[in-house]
Amino acid sequence: MEHNLALYRRYRPESFAEVIGQDHVTEPLRAALANNRVNHAYLFSGPRGCGKTTSARILARALNCEKAPISDPCGECQSCRDLARGGPGSLDVIEIDAASHGGVDDARDLRERAFFAPVSSRYKVYIIDEAHMVTTQGFNALLKLVEEPPEHLKFIFATTEPEKVIATIRSRTHHYPFRLIPPRVLSDYLAEICEREGVPIEAAALPLVVRAGAGSARDSLSVLDQLLGGAGPAGVTYGVAASLLGYTPDTLLDEVVDAFAAGDGGTVFSVVDKVIETGQDPRRFTEDLLRRLRDLVIVAAVPDAPATGLIDAPTDQAERLVAQAARFGKADLVRAADCVAAGLTEMRGATTPRLLLELICARVLLPGADDSVDGLTARLDRLERRVGMGGVPAPSSVASPAPAAPAAASPADAGQGSSPAAPPRPPEPLPAAPVAPVELAVEPETVPEPAAPAAAGGLGLVDARRVWPDLLDKVKEMRRFTWILLSQNAQVIGLDGGILTVGFKNVGARDSFVAGGSEEILRQAAIDVIGADWKVEAIVDPSADPGAGIDPVVTRSAAQASVTSTEPATPAVSSAPAWLSDEDDPADDVTAPAPPPPAPTASAPRPAAETIASARSNIAPTRTGDAPTRAPDTRDADAHPDDQDLEESGIDGAELLRRELGATVIDEIPHE
Repeated sequence: MEHNLALYRRYRPESFAEVIGQDHVTEPLRAALANNRVNHAYLFSGPRGCGKTTSARILARALNCEKAPISDPCGECQSCRDLARGGPGSLDVIEIDAASHGGVDDARDLRERAFFAPVSSRYKVYIIDEAHMVTTQGFNALLKLVEEPPEHLKFIFATTEPEKVIATIRSRTHHYPFRLIPPRVLSDYLAEICEREGVPIEAAALPLVVRAGAGSARDSLSVLDQLLGGAGPAGVTYGVAASLLGYTPDTLLDEVVDAFAAGDGGTVFSVVDKVIETGQDPRRFTEDLLRRLRDLVIVAAVPDAPATGLIDAPTDQAERLVAQAARFGKADLVRAADCVAAGLTEMRGATTPRLLLELICARVLLPGADDSVDGLTARLDRLERRVGMGGVPAPSSVASPAPAAPAAASPADAGQGSSPAAPPRPPEPLPAAPVAPVELAVEPETVPEPAAPAAAGGLGLVDARRVWPDLLDKVKEMRRFTWILLSQNAQVIGLDGGILTVGFKNVGARDSFVAGGSEEILRQAAIDVIGADWKVEAIVDPSADPGAGIDPVVTRSAAQASVTSTEPATPAVSSAPAWLSDEDDPADDVTAPAPPPPAPTASAPRPAAETIASARSNIAPTRTGDAPTRAPDTRDADAHPDDQDLEESGIDGAELLRRELGATVIDEIPHE
């Protein structure tokens, strides 16, 4: 017969030692009982289902135990057996439900019967449940009795709203506030009950039961009772618990969170459609999404949160949380959680929850539309993870030297002045005839081989080696074991077609890297740092030097400003050099060795510079072994005739052409 009782009745505690999560109440009560310093009236308050009425019954059993004073009832005497779980009860312990007996007439009836001595026990104990339902007149009728009761009388008031108990009654009681049961304590208790019942339950299902119970032992046991009743041969599984309790499956939450991290709007809105089509409540989905984002915010701030108990999650789910938090920036996560929390407030009472859910997702996906501080911080987070992606693109190589001659004889170059062998700038309009005679012979070896195409995101091998220290720093934050393997044994070997090839000095290091799942860690680090999704391929290369190819001088800002190459230098023709201002005279710069120009800035070139850059775009680069070339001249084609002539520098025209263009003058037309 007892097996048919509800779980919360079958497992109702019979001693203070069995009450869970209320040590701050049970320990002082046990001490008072053991020392025989029990008060005449008590007030137990707290949320529903946390043990108030149960503790009142235990207190009554201990007071009337034949072995009293004792901290816990013995369970053997007649009084303990009468008041035990499933016992017949005692005439001397009276429970009154104030919800239906809280009027002044009920209080007067209680007052008249209270003066009679107990039938067979030491004390007559009145347990008044839902005490806040007693009317003011009823409390006033009981006031004198509660203030000065006979020696055999004890009162225990239990209520969820102690502020509604009038102050004159509260002041005459000892108040013990009960609390919600901590999730970890409640989870262990539920697992123990499942073991007693002989029904297996998956570890991932227990947190769902705890969430449904909301810290109440009675509510949690009711939910568990429902799940145990519908359990199959495999016991209580996560899928059954999630569908029966109406929670969003973890797979769906994983899908939408990964889509948020990748900025994949298509997947996000397909998940929303799936939520609606499967009949799930959009509000419940939003609550579950907010809870997941809260977990990710904590994991991002405290990576070992699952291990330390800050987050109650199974091992496999904890690993997923760590990986998902690594795909976001901290500011991005906080902003996403704020957006979902604000949207959840708006959804209360809304008639179109799907529309509001889609708007929430749109706000999370578009930090650029958020002009608040959180939106700005989120955008900075994303930019920092893409350092190295945005710089000036590398200039394309010259495919053929044929167009070099016309570009060399352009008006901009001719107007700068030269030796007597070089023709001066012809008057406007420019005749076509004088341009053709000057032909430049370019040796085949002066044309470098076309550069290898950049990898995904516009990056090449040199760029991958430049950001390698940043990748190692990110890997160190994610997993120290992977960082040790890479920093001491590996070097970037190649980057082609979105495949990052990493060479290891020996087979053991390579096998440890592959077997430990470190490839995914390095891939995720590349996504977080520079926004490039590379496939990682590990090979054995005994010549790999972990320190090679890393320039400690290269900083993030330099990498973002320009993506350069260590191949033979190609003149940058996309913009005018920043070190040549409008007021500078190019002829004056020729008289002295030109200083090395600083890195080009990202500012837009002047229109004249664009014209000159276009004219010079087909000039072949210098021979690899030649002396370093001076920066391209940005002088206007309409230079003043009185400008200083190049012959003042003492440089012969042929020598200038050879040095600057890597060309040989075949023939010269004398000046007429």
